[in-house]
Amino acid sequence: MLSSILSASIFLAGAVRAVEYSTTRHISQYSPLETPLLPPASFSSPMVSRTSRRASKAHALHYLRASGISAHTVPLTGAQFDYEYLTDISVGGQNLSVIVDTGSSDTWFPEMGFACFNLSGHPEPVSTCAFGSEGFDSRISNSYQAYPNTTFSISYGDGEYLSGSAAFETVSVGGLTVKHQEIGVVSSAAWVGDGINSGLLGLAYPELTSVTNDIDHQDMKYNPFFFNAVKQKLVPYPYFSIALNRGTAAGTHSPAADPHLGYLAFGGIAPVPVTSTCTTVPIQGYSLTTRAPTADRHSTYMYYTVDIHKYTFPNSSTVVTASNSTIIDSGTTLNLLPSEVAQAYNKGFGTWHDGLYYVDCAAQAPPFSVTLGGKTFSTDPQDQVVWVGTDKNGNDLCVSGTQDGGPQMMGSVFILGDVFMHNVVVTFDIQKNQMTFTQRKSCFHSIYVYHIRDNHPNSDNNPTYQTHRAYIPCASEHTSHPAE
Repeated sequence: MLSSILSASIFLAGAVRAVEYSTTRHISQYSPLETPLLPPASFSSPMVSRTSRRASKAHALHYLRASGISAHTVPLTGAQFDYEYLTDISVGGQNLSVIVDTGSSDTWFPEMGFACFNLSGHPEPVSTCAFGSEGFDSRISNSYQAYPNTTFSISYGDGEYLSGSAAFETVSVGGLTVKHQEIGVVSSAAWVGDGINSGLLGLAYPELTSVTNDIDHQDMKYNPFFFNAVKQKLVPYPYFSIALNRGTAAGTHSPAADPHLGYLAFGGIAPVPVTSTCTTVPIQGYSLTTRAPTADRHSTYMYYTVDIHKYTFPNSSTVVTASNSTIIDSGTTLNLLPSEVAQAYNKGFGTWHDGLYYVDCAAQAPPFSVTLGGKTFSTDPQDQVVWVGTDKNGNDLCVSGTQDGGPQMMGSVFILGDVFMHNVVVTFDIQKNQMTFTQRKSCFHSIYVYHIRDNHPNSDNNPTYQTHRAYIPCASEHTSHPAE
């Protein structure tokens, strides 16, 4: 348990520090767009698990900028203390559980027989890397095709790395099957796993893919999974949509799987109840030379980055809360916002210690809303209290859902993570390069408190009761509700 607590704290601290390395900031030139009528998704994949948030993921943003390296619905679930969302995926007919990530682009898996290393580069047993399976076995796949003279490689700022080669394979998610999909096949890994996930499904733009040519060492950008699905005309609309549920109390405190945590949907909006509050905004491009967001029409798309008009909360009038260039990232647990915004929000709520705002786990979080595209989206106070483990005495430790993402400077990039995404359905249009945000109905995963009378011989004279809490989803949660 101690190692899990430590890794939870490390991921949070690492995530907060990473954004400080951003370089330039631009003036917003974006306006709201006409919001389309979003159809129900053709394919849906439920989120089947959440797993611990990795420090390496946050470091990757800095690494990419600093080094210049260049419908169907599935359910999502959670594990390892409900920090990241997983879904089931089929690759070459083999089923694996993978992280769903809008902040990266590669789909990768460890291959069976991969070499495991610790962060110092020393060989370790495969179990040390703690993937959720023995890995992908290309030998038993009829659709596997190796891609000669290629290298798939990702290095992270905390010492983790994945390397191997590229290949082509049939990949299925939520009934959506893409043939001849390029994937990363990991043969060497320095990885601190959780024993549940066995790879990653990247949903961001091709520019963030990580394959190079062994002959001239040039980047070989390729179409990620959903981009190929659109190219192959497998979906009626070029949308994918994500609805993330808040984890249950049991899942938050357990490394085991936590089911029913939302949906990843392809071809339309995810099937959860929504309100009529919605807006559509353009996605920002990036400069290939500076790796910073830009409004230039010749820019390249990388992350799902949007402009934020303002954040509203008690004390928000004391700071300029607008921040451009904010990534919508399902692979980041917290909101990582400008230093002055995080400081103002956590005044009287969070206590700064070792680079994080800690809060009382029983605290009532201040109201918090986000305005973009001319519409304001509220967040549930429950999402602003994030459990991260226990102290040496067994007491729960919680942090604020809104943390310091570094100072506002020219080109600074911030993140709205799961804390915000629990409250909206985000629909990504990869052809028009725009995103639609739709407010979710607030009843999902509401808390129901009930009391059970103790059954003791003397209970009639002096009855006592035990208090229990259950998390109850909306009755209509599994019904499609396109934006009005």
